Parts: sequence; structure tokens; C-alpha cells
Amino acid sequence: MEAKDVIIIGGGPAGLTAAIYTSRAFLSTVIFSGRAWGGQLMLTTKVENYPGFPQGILGPDLMQKFADQAHEFGAQILKDDVKKVDFSKKPFLIEGETNSFLAQSVIIATGAASQWLGLPNEQRLIGKGVSVCATCDGFFFKDKKVAVVGGGNSAMEEALALTKFASQVTIINRSENFKATPIMLERVKSNPKINILTNKIVVDILGKEKVEGLVLEDVLTSGKLALEVSGVFIAIGRKPATEIFQGQLELDQKGYIVIHEKTKTSIDAVFVAGDAADPAYRQAVTAAGFGCMAAMDLEKWFEEKKSD
Repeated sequence: MEAKDVIIIGGGPAGLTAAIYTSRAFLSTVIFSGRAWGGQLMLTTKVENYPGFPQGILGPDLMQKFADQAHEFGAQILKDDVKKVDFSKKPFLIEGETNSFLAQSVIIATGAASQWLGLPNEQRLIGKGVSVCATCDGFFFKDKKVAVVGGGNSAMEEALALTKFASQVTIINRSENFKATPIMLERVKSNPKINILTNKIVVDILGKEKVEGLVLEDVLTSGKLALEVSGVFIAIGRKPATEIFQGQLELDQKGYIVIHEKTKTSIDAVFVAGDAADPAYRQAVTAAGFGCMAAMDLEKWFEEKKSD
């Protein structure tokens, strides 16, 4: 089995940007984009904060442009999910559901997935009032009432960001205890636009074509409460898609890939880009930049290898 120069695992902004750079550098590049390719942008509608599109662009359309550009320069894109990797020896073995390759080097760009509530109407109304990113979608709720579900720092940050646009923000937490730090909680409580509901869970999201309200349940009394909102932001955590790398690479306690230098992982010739190593920014533009950095680091690795 001939080894490819580069195998990229992940087909979101980070992975596809990396592929543009590596393929333009005449490195044979194969992308395992996964069947659910495109990353989190495939779950969004209009994207207005990605540079170069002053009128905005639909998330899936933007990712298609990424893929078309990578393909234009010769990258091979496989809608196949990687099931197993072996980084114990070179060339590395990458096994997908239907394809397997050897690789001289690897860029991991598997991203991180948002945790969902698991409600029947939740997935149906994504992009129609259901969101996981206030930075991305807050502008669409100008002068409207919205809710944020969660009790950690991420939920507090989402709520505070939404106050720039929404007329009222209601935080819904399943208990009276918050995981957020005291200072973040104090900022939220002191903001006149924010209302906090404790001991409540969301049991239904209402609306046919768009979100029109929520049904809440009191965890102490089991009583139901209707809440009129135009949007709901789910902020109950994110999980990096790094399970297949456990025991192969160094991961932190939350499962994010540990960066040792620039974009290098704990294994030589294995690089990382995007949300799989970034719990902080989580934006398409930062993921794309991260992919560029990983590709440039990889190119330098090849140059140093040739000179040895």
C-alpha cells in the first residue's frame, strides 16, 4: 500500500483549508471528511461574519466552496469516517469504514460537537431559532426575546453576548447551583436584560417554521411553564471528536488534543487544527486559520525531512 504524503482527518473549515495548502504544495493529500462533512457550519443558515461575503452566505454553501477549492488543487475528498488510526509506527495506518491508507503525515481536524438536549423539535429547528453560537447568530435576534440553556461559563458568556441584540435573555438552569464562576454569575445577575430561571428543564421547543416558545418543567414540582421566545441557545457543553485518538495521542482531561509546539501533537508528523484542540474561540475563521498553520508546519516538516 503506497503511503500518501498527507492524510487529513476531518472535513470542516480547518481540514479543508489545510488541504488547500498541502495540495498546492504538491503533497498528495487525502481528506477523510466523514459522511457528516462540513463541520458545524452545515448546521447553520446564513453566515455573516466570515470575511469576503458582505451579504452573508449559507453555511453549507460556504463549506462547498471550501471543498471545491481543495478539489481544484488536487486533494482527494472521501466522505468516509475514520474508525481506527495507528500512530505507533511510520507510515501511519488510517482505516476508514470503506477506505484505508498509509500516511507519511497526518493533520487531525475532527472538530468538536455541541451537546444537544435531545428534544424532538430541536434538530428540526436548527437555524430557525435553535442555535449553539451567540457570536454567530445573535444578530438575527435583534429586539427579540431569547433563552439560553445551561449553567456554566459558556452559558453565561452566551447570555451576555446576546444582550447586545436581544430585548430580553432568560437563562434556564436545571438546578439552583451553577457551574459558572462567581464573577461570571455576578455579571449576569447585574445585567438588567437577563432573567434567570432555576430548577427548570426544557421539555419541548414550540414552533412550526421557526421557534415560537419553550415548554419548561419544574424539576421539583413537575409543573409546566410556557416561555415565549424567538430563539433558544443551547450551551450545555461541547465534546471534541477525539475518541479514536485515545491511547494514540496526548489528550487533556476534556478530550482536547494537547499541542506541544505550534500545531504539533505528541507524535512526530501528526499535527492538529481547529476545534479538536481549541475549546475557546470555536469560529469558522479561526478554524480555517488553524488549518493554514497546521499545513504550513507540515510543509516545513517535509522540507526538514528531505534535508536530513
